[in-house]
Amino acid sequence: MTIEYDEKGKFYTEVVTKVPTAVVIQTTTHLVRGLVHVRQGERLKDELEVEERFIAVTNFTIHDTNDKVTLSGAFLAILRAHIVWITPADEASHGG
Repeated sequence: MTIEYDEKGKFYTEVVTKVPTAVVIQTTTHLVRGLVHVRQGERLKDELEVEERFIAVTNFTIHDTNDKVTLSGAFLAILRAHIVWITPADEASHGG
């Protein structure tokens, strides 16, 4: 990553472009639907391998075991250790 400084000492870094990816996340207790922002040209799996404790999810809904929405909002940080599985929403379907 390149860091540039101006004459006043203010520094600038490269802009990281991310693509919002609709996902379904199963945590230890709830199902979460929302958007995970993945670096352009990378896979959802690559985003999971980032060494941060939390994964950011935007435009989320949290569902209980009966698929009832219990909470929704603009931003949610999920502790990565609580993720059981994650899949792109376009690849997910309800069983039957």
